[in-house]
Amino acid sequence: MKKIVSFLIALVLLICAFPQSILAKDKYFTQEQIEYYKNLGLKGTVVNVYNWGEYISEGDNGTMNVVSEFERLTGAKVNYSNFESNENMYSKLTGGGVSYDVIVPSDYMIDRLVDEDMLLPLDYGNIPNFKYIRKDCKNLYFDPEQKYSVCFNLGTTILIYNKKLVKGTPDSWKVLWDKQYNGKVLMFNNSRDAFAIAQAVLGQDFNSSNEQEWLESAKLLAEQKDNVNPVYVMDEVFNLMESGEYAFATYYAGDYLLMLENNPDLGYCFPKEGVNKFYDAFCIPKCSQNKKGAEAFINFMNEPQVALANEEYIYYASANITVEQNEDNSLYGNEIVYPKTDPKCQSFKNLPQNILELQNNYFSQVKSGKLSESSSKNEKRIYTQFTVLAVAAAVVVLARVVYKFKKKKEEDLSDLY
Repeated sequence: MKKIVSFLIALVLLICAFPQSILAKDKYFTQEQIEYYKNLGLKGTVVNVYNWGEYISEGDNGTMNVVSEFERLTGAKVNYSNFESNENMYSKLTGGGVSYDVIVPSDYMIDRLVDEDMLLPLDYGNIPNFKYIRKDCKNLYFDPEQKYSVCFNLGTTILIYNKKLVKGTPDSWKVLWDKQYNGKVLMFNNSRDAFAIAQAVLGQDFNSSNEQEWLESAKLLAEQKDNVNPVYVMDEVFNLMESGEYAFATYYAGDYLLMLENNPDLGYCFPKEGVNKFYDAFCIPKCSQNKKGAEAFINFMNEPQVALANEEYIYYASANITVEQNEDNSLYGNEIVYPKTDPKCQSFKNLPQNILELQNNYFSQVKSGKLSESSSKNEKRIYTQFTVLAVAAAVVVLARVVYKFKKKKEEDLSDLY
């Protein structure tokens, strides 16, 4: 009996002596990774993250909940919120009263934020996983010195269509003006992407500084408004296209694959006139109050396991080379996400202030119908009526002047006699 008791005590002591990593292997991370984040000293701090909607793995269906895992490893609290357009995010930042630590703007918006001195330079000593970023995603045109951003994802715009409602196989943006699809078109509800479609059809530069060209593309969008009365949407596009009620949608390539899972009747094309190739990247705005926590979050997002979980959740091409080269990746070699030959592309750059204001003003007029043909006809009719009334009034006034002149002349002549 004593021997059994002694054996059990020895066994317990032996088990207690084993490293925790041997007894219970972590579900996602190595012991080295766990120790790294544990020793950052972030416990009890808060990291405020402002990202696109549906743009991070959220733990659905047993997938990694990225935010929860970061909190678990660091002991920090993440306040996570979403925006649906670069312009919406920019308004929040410039409106004041916010303190975001990590934001995820697109190329042209990063360009603008750099120009307006709204970003903090990154300390890459706190972002060792930058080594995993693909070469073609470094030193990009909006951050050539690699001071302010770490690329997250890249992709293109795409034309999505419902095979049950669309005749033939479209290959052009021009179908979005076809009157037979009146009420069946979903259009970008952000000015830059919407204008790019019209600019592509007109053969224009997406970054044109020619005001006349922006007016021409605005008129073309107004013509679309008259022809098909599009519904302007962003994230709502998922439910609407998956429902099968709409013929066309303009959105981003990776999102098509997500919609296809819920509606196999959807097809796609990269329109021959050209598409926008975009880059989204992590940045730290000057309003940040936890830069160290922000850099830790950016680094965490580039852990190979995390980057893979994010891609398999959002279906965009990852800037992380370990994801692109991972043959176990469900999107490995996918021609929509990783096309072997890029479609005809342009990328957005920051625009001069006068063009930004013009673009936003024109887009508001397009959506409200003020630039539409019917509105123009109505304005012309009102102008014509006003002109007729003005001329009539002028004739009346002139007649009265002439009458008074003749009357006075007659009175002057009568006084002479």
